[in-house]
Parts: sequence; structure tokens; C-alpha cells
Amino acid sequence: MITEDQTTEQSVPTWEEIARDHGRFLYSVAYRLTGNHDDTQDLVQEVLLRVERGLVNYQPGNLNGWLSRITTNAFLDGVRKKKRRPEVALPDEPDRVVEGSPGADHELAQRQLPQHIQDALMSLPDDYRAAVVMCDVVGLSYDEISEQLDVPVGTVRSRIHRGRSRLRPLLAEEVS
Repeated sequence: MITEDQTTEQSVPTWEEIARDHGRFLYSVAYRLTGNHDDTQDLVQEVLLRVERGLVNYQPGNLNGWLSRITTNAFLDGVRKKKRRPEVALPDEPDRVVEGSPGADHELAQRQLPQHIQDALMSLPDDYRAAVVMCDVVGLSYDEISEQLDVPVGTVRSRIHRGRSRLRPLLAEEVS
């Protein structure tokens, strides 16, 4: 006979399962927030570290919602950190820097959303972008976004409305 405790334990995924089975999802959400491959890789790495630390407190439920919340919070924490301590990294020998080719996840993320839409998303303020990505790309409800961003539902609606309002003219330019 399976007890309730065993059922709960079985429904909590391991860190390895999350990394393996939800890595593309994390990359996609992170790419929509950061807009470039290198920052996305850093963000996904940070998210996986946070997942490893937070997995003991995870209550089985909406795993994608939980992961997107961690991703969004890590992104916003990084934005705040960069505003406090801007960093300028210059290569020691700029002529000798060789760019690597983008990974398969980068290619997949770019195929799923056209570049002009990604560029338009990147033009949004961080708070608007996070809300719009969580709603229109990830597909979360306003209540889930509210919970994940720790803001009232009215604020979520406002951010999504304002973000979409800013996107409309940018996307209309591409159509015409």
C-alpha cells in the first residue's frame, strides 16, 4: 500500500529531472527576458542553482509556474544588481576574441519567436517585459503572474496592458 507521504515524494521531481526535462522551457523563458544567448545561459545556470536550493520546499503543483517564477525573480534580481553595480567587461586583446557558434537551445528559441518580436520585447522596461513574457509566451494566468511577481493582479494587468501598448506600434512597423 502506498502512503500519502510516498505519493508526495514521488511527485516531487529531482534536480536532475528538472534540468533534463525542463531545461528547454527554462532557456526559452530566460531568452525572452534577457534577449541574448550569453545572458540566457548565465540566467539558466542561476535558476538551476536556486532550484537546487529550493527543491526541498517545493510543494507539488504547477512546476512550470514555479520554474518561471524563479527565472523571472532571478532575472529581476540581476537587473537590480546591474543597476547598483554596472560592469563593463573588455577583452584583454579584442582582436584575438573568437566568437563561438550559438547552441541548439539558442537556435530553438530564435525559431520559436521571430527576431523582430524578440527585439520589440527587449525594448520594453524590465517589469513590463517580465509580465508580457509570462502571460503571452509562457501562458500563465494573471493570478499566477501576480503570485510569481509578488504584485497585485491590478498591477499585472496594468503592466501587461502597457507592455502590449508599447509593442503594438513596434510590431505594426514590421507588418507594413
